[in-house]
Amino acid sequence: MAKNVYESKTINLIDGTEILMSPLKIKFLKEFMDIFDLIKFATNDEQSIMILSECATICMKQHYPVIENREQLEDLVDLPTIYEMLDICAGIKINGEKEDIEKQAKDESDKSTWNNLDLASLEAEIFIIGSWQNFDHLERSVSMSELLIIIEKIRDLDYNEKKFLAAMQGVDLDEQSGKSNKWEEMKARVFSGGATSNPNDITALQGINAQKAGFGIGMGLGYEKIERKKD
Repeated sequence: MAKNVYESKTINLIDGTEILMSPLKIKFLKEFMDIFDLIKFATNDEQSIMILSECATICMKQHYPVIENREQLEDLVDLPTIYEMLDICAGIKINGEKEDIEKQAKDESDKSTWNNLDLASLEAEIFIIGSWQNFDHLERSVSMSELLIIIEKIRDLDYNEKKFLAAMQGVDLDEQSGKSNKWEEMKARVFSGGATSNPNDITALQGINAQKAGFGIGMGLGYEKIERKKD
């Protein structure tokens, strides 16, 4: 059973400050992706690194707002730390040991599913819970992984209620509806970073999906010790 919606990690600044980082809330992720999209226009590694540093600065708005601009950030972190921040906060994976940072960043941009999501509709779906004052409050409160988990639970509860009422009428709703896979396909795209829309593809088993399945990329296998009863 999943215990965490996402993983948090601690990064260390050059001055010794420790910062616990986690996926960006939607408010900051939108700003992050607006900047990250500029990577498509970079013509060399230097420009790409500058854009990635700007993205990392946005990560600090959520986790360490003392850092207000890219210049301050670059005085306190090295490039490997910036790459780690991008992975934790937005799932952008850059291997600093490889050449062609520009190409890696553009490949990550091509995999982005941000523009394929109807974010307004997804937010409206959970806004009816009534836990947020407005949509800005909502976006400052939840990350994409949290949003998807909330929606999944809302849809499960709604479907189970309809399934129960249908069963009272002698109707098997599972068989009648065929349960569309579009929702699972969208989740697979988000959790795989755009690599696949097949929910059964191993690349979709990351984060919460991996935990629910019991394994997955970056998770490793677990086991449960079962005590055998004596005869």
